[in-house]
Amino acid sequence: MAEARSAVATPRVQKKDLGTTDSFDDLVKSYRQMIIRNYFRFRNSIRNGVWPTSTNNLGVACGFSLYLLEYEPASAHALTAHLKQAVAALPLPSKTPKWLANLVGSVGLSFVFFMILMKVRQYLLRILLAYRGWMYENVREVSWKNKLWGLTVKFVSGYQPSLYSCQRSLPRMPVPAIDETLSKLLDSLKPLCSEEEFKDYSKQAQDFECSIGPRLQRLLYLKSWWAPNYVSDWWEKYVYLMSRCPLVINSNYYALDHYIWTPTSRQVSRAANVVHSILSIKRQIDREELQPLLLRNTIPICMAQYERLFSTVRVPGEEIDELLHFDSQESRHIVVWRQGLFYQLGIYDDKNQLLSVTVLEKLFQDIIDDADKHKESVSESERSVAALTGLPRTEWARILRENFKSGINKDNMDLINKAVCMVVLSDKVPENLSEKGKMLLHSDGRTLWCDKSVNVFFFPDGQCGLNVEHSMADAPVMGHVWEYAMTMEVIERRYLDSGQVMPPPKSFKPGNVTHPRRIIWDITDSLEKQINKAYAFNQKNNDDLDLVIREHTKFGKGVIKKAKISPDAFIQISLQLAYYRHTGRFCQTYEASATRLYQNGRTETVRSCTEESSAFVRAMVSSKMSKEELLQLLRVAGIRHQKLYRDAMNGLGIDRHLFALFVVSKGLGYESQFLESVMRRPWTLSTSQQPQQQIQANTPDINLEPFRKMCSPGGGFGPVSDEGYGVSYMLPTEYNIFFHVSSKRSCPTTDSSKFADLIFKSMNDIRLLFDS
Repeated sequence: MAEARSAVATPRVQKKDLGTTDSFDDLVKSYRQMIIRNYFRFRNSIRNGVWPTSTNNLGVACGFSLYLLEYEPASAHALTAHLKQAVAALPLPSKTPKWLANLVGSVGLSFVFFMILMKVRQYLLRILLAYRGWMYENVREVSWKNKLWGLTVKFVSGYQPSLYSCQRSLPRMPVPAIDETLSKLLDSLKPLCSEEEFKDYSKQAQDFECSIGPRLQRLLYLKSWWAPNYVSDWWEKYVYLMSRCPLVINSNYYALDHYIWTPTSRQVSRAANVVHSILSIKRQIDREELQPLLLRNTIPICMAQYERLFSTVRVPGEEIDELLHFDSQESRHIVVWRQGLFYQLGIYDDKNQLLSVTVLEKLFQDIIDDADKHKESVSESERSVAALTGLPRTEWARILRENFKSGINKDNMDLINKAVCMVVLSDKVPENLSEKGKMLLHSDGRTLWCDKSVNVFFFPDGQCGLNVEHSMADAPVMGHVWEYAMTMEVIERRYLDSGQVMPPPKSFKPGNVTHPRRIIWDITDSLEKQINKAYAFNQKNNDDLDLVIREHTKFGKGVIKKAKISPDAFIQISLQLAYYRHTGRFCQTYEASATRLYQNGRTETVRSCTEESSAFVRAMVSSKMSKEELLQLLRVAGIRHQKLYRDAMNGLGIDRHLFALFVVSKGLGYESQFLESVMRRPWTLSTSQQPQQQIQANTPDINLEPFRKMCSPGGGFGPVSDEGYGVSYMLPTEYNIFFHVSSKRSCPTTDSSKFADLIFKSMNDIRLLFDS
């Protein structure tokens, strides 16, 4: 047992730990690191506080006003006279030298001018960014009004903003009018309900609007005035942290690396390079050096979610989980998994430099060698501790409280919680793309530490991917970081011909490195039973997942755009046609849309099953209309979908507003049959388009032949409903589309392979309408 082995183990005390000189050196290094860290924090707080102005503006204003006061040029006589009057009014001693009075006056006046300019620009920019007319115009046919608006935004905005500089200038998300939300809701229910059900919903909606609805709405208005976002904190708390379902399949999602191309077949080399890229961008986030993303190279979006991407863990609670985030002072290591053994690996040398790729490559190989050597000497239960993180949250919280709150297990848990991320060095190679997706989403049931914000997974043949916890940030945020790591492998030479990593430049002077330390658990008999039970639960849960990843190669978004239809609308309508052919009915469909144009914005739902799309689907199935008539119905449905998607991005969706009303009603103790019935309706189809091309760099055109195989197929997630499908899709090039389709094998009416076939058939059939 691990308990006996750790009890007799000799403490690993180095000689230098007994001295005083090295301890003093460590203290000096720690103090220096603290000074550097506080400098960056102070600098960033100043830069973010004054943006879109700059402290350079203050310096220029001081220098210019001092020049006017000292030299009194004739060309600026009037302005100089006003400045001299202001200086004369200052409460300075009568014997103050003229040069000193001018200096104090120029600094004071420039500071007042600077503060006024800062506030004017901040409020003007917020007003400008609240305008949304630009979104409803075709990007290729921009009106003069919107061109002028865009130029004004660029003029008012500052230059070189840091990661969070734009946050203060972003508008707050508006609370939609309650009558508009109810009207949109009823429109979305028409194709899903019988005439009798729709009448019942209409009556309930009318009663709600005339009774408690306005009272709840007023409280939302009140919250929207003082909170950065009226719904995002509740969404995180009640949808994510209060969910008691296991994180595996139900919450966490996965992301794949390049499609066919792998830059090296060496596992440790790929791991060293990708981990180093992730750590580099993590340092940019810590120092706020990462540039904020801009839509159309003009409009900033909210970057708040980046703060908790790394060094974050979701700690289970018996009623509600807790998100813990650690700063770079506490989080200075990663935890590496191999053969069920965990290793603590420091990521900085004694010069406070990130470990180089060559050092990481060697340390990863050392970990593999040590784990493969000692795996047989460690009990099966100790190598399966990670299985506990796949349990339902209340059960895992109870086990955590009983077994991991003291002694060596508590220390180990603290190490994992404070790690930047988890790195998995697997010994299994996936057979195909679908198998790879399954291994990344749930692995074998005892490998992934599901509570960690990020698990970076490496296969023996050099392939890799991610498993990401969802509550701390949405997929586009992690997708941005992952795209950076993948793109750098394409545009830079990161590997030697042998497959090993490219060594750092000779100018890099590495410091001393702390070697990895194996983590040893204290496994009692009762904990061993719980681990084995958790592993069995996870295996059963994993076996129930039916995941298929397919590439559609007959055409991509290039053909769709030529037909003057939004590619996203085309795919969503194809999904409706596929589901109708599959079941003979329509279902409530969820498509995720981002609301990051607003402070702390996260997501909104696009209800993509509309009257217009259902009319087209019925017409396609009936085969009674001509191609021209069907094409007209298709374009009407596409326009409707685009309008709904843009409304959702603008905070004018349906479901976040209804959710917030529901939360307020529960908080006040009101019972609303209408809200209860609406919130209980299942999302049979849960869909999401994955973002791409988010990095702002001189990247090659992915549509060119050499680079098409280097694109990523994206990622996926499990089904939201046990009787439905989860569908994510990626349109990386003009020529192909990737689909990730998931469902439950235990449901007799779902089949991911069959549904994927129907999606492809529906897309190909719709394309025939405009093939000419």
